[in-house]
Amino acid sequence: MGFEGDEESAANQVSTKSRFRYNSPLVQVTLIGLVCFCCPGMFNALSGMGGGGQVNPTAANNANTALYTTFAIFGILGGGIYNILGPRLTLAAGCSTYVLYAGSFLYYNHKQHQSFAIVAGAVLGIGAGFLWAGEGAIMTSYPPPRRKGTYISLFWSIFNMGGVIGGLIPFILNYNRGEAASVNDGTYIGFMCFMMAGTLLSLTILPPNKVVRDDGTRCTHIKYSKVSTEAVEIGKLFFNWKMLLIAPAAWASNFFYSYQFNNVNGVLFNLRTRGLNNVFYWGAQMVGSIGIGYILDFSFQSRRKRGFFGIGIVAVLGTAIWAGGLAKQVGYKHNDLPTKLDFKDSGSDFAGPFVLYFSYGLLDSMFQSMVYWVIGALADDSEILSRYVGFYKGVQSAGAAVAWQVDAHKVPLLTQLIVNWSLTTVTYPLLAILVMLAVKDDQKGEEPSINPASMDNNSKPV
Repeated sequence: MGFEGDEESAANQVSTKSRFRYNSPLVQVTLIGLVCFCCPGMFNALSGMGGGGQVNPTAANNANTALYTTFAIFGILGGGIYNILGPRLTLAAGCSTYVLYAGSFLYYNHKQHQSFAIVAGAVLGIGAGFLWAGEGAIMTSYPPPRRKGTYISLFWSIFNMGGVIGGLIPFILNYNRGEAASVNDGTYIGFMCFMMAGTLLSLTILPPNKVVRDDGTRCTHIKYSKVSTEAVEIGKLFFNWKMLLIAPAAWASNFFYSYQFNNVNGVLFNLRTRGLNNVFYWGAQMVGSIGIGYILDFSFQSRRKRGFFGIGIVAVLGTAIWAGGLAKQVGYKHNDLPTKLDFKDSGSDFAGPFVLYFSYGLLDSMFQSMVYWVIGALADDSEILSRYVGFYKGVQSAGAAVAWQVDAHKVPLLTQLIVNWSLTTVTYPLLAILVMLAVKDDQKGEEPSINPASMDNNSKPV
């Protein structure tokens, strides 16, 4: 391991004059946003249809359980794998598994055999662990320390545009199929094309030691890691008090998807309206991420105060939105479902449930962007943050695996809502404690960035 020589360092210093250069954090975060636009963005649109676009959600529930079970394992391991393989191999391997998953539902559309979907879900869990560990490391370590909220919101907006476009695909292709129960083949093929494009795009991502910020600092000084090193460092995460405070937020952050997708969008709306709703659900995520990103970067001079304020905003908004969900949920249950709403034919009855689903999307992005900001404030080194984000995604996926089986076993809908509301509420004071104890206004708690101009050929990593 080591540093680049003086000549390359000088070249990088000259190249920092342009913010839109290929090796800038802005371009690299934009590229990883586009990768996630094509792969998990389209996956989100598919999941948001409720039941993977099928009339019976059983296959999708079981596939998602397999997905998040393997994701829980490989999410935690993903940070170490990223540090060993680097971004290109890690991301390309992860992206390719999304294509297989979408293809499994194309197969299910014809054969109605869920085995392929379950196996594809398990494989996707492995790939998603790779992808999200790499994405998290890039999103939290490449940006300048004082602008991490802005870059997180940039990534989240591009990523969720995938859900918006992905929502338009089933909406347009199934617009004249108002009474249809399952989406047509063209919907799945459209998703697969985007996912294949994302796999190719992942090869454009630069490793962190080649990314240079506008002030000349590199994102990390280490070129590669070893299996033994990563095994030890990943093991330490389970005894890291910072990660233990993050764990409840990680568990809660995807737990509500099965409820929102299957039992709000899937139960309350017909097929074409679910596609339209997804356009606005993921569009709301763009709005939410931009708003909370601005608060976390610009609301106060003190970074710690910004963290407290951001957590407070999300807590208040989250309480209001879940309260609105409760008011709607008391009106229906599994054995007493309402008539499905259509955006054209249902008149004013459509408005309230639509606004509720939109608000769920807004809250999701604000909650997850807030957690990513807190993680990013704990360190500034790609290796460390890849492990932190991997731990976060692993615990997140374990929670999601449980949640999809909760729905598969027809747990009462009101119980599901109360559990989701409680899980998110518990996280706010824990995150506030973490900000109070670990986030430093003067960045003393961060790992130092490396300025290549200050190095010589004899420099060694610490």
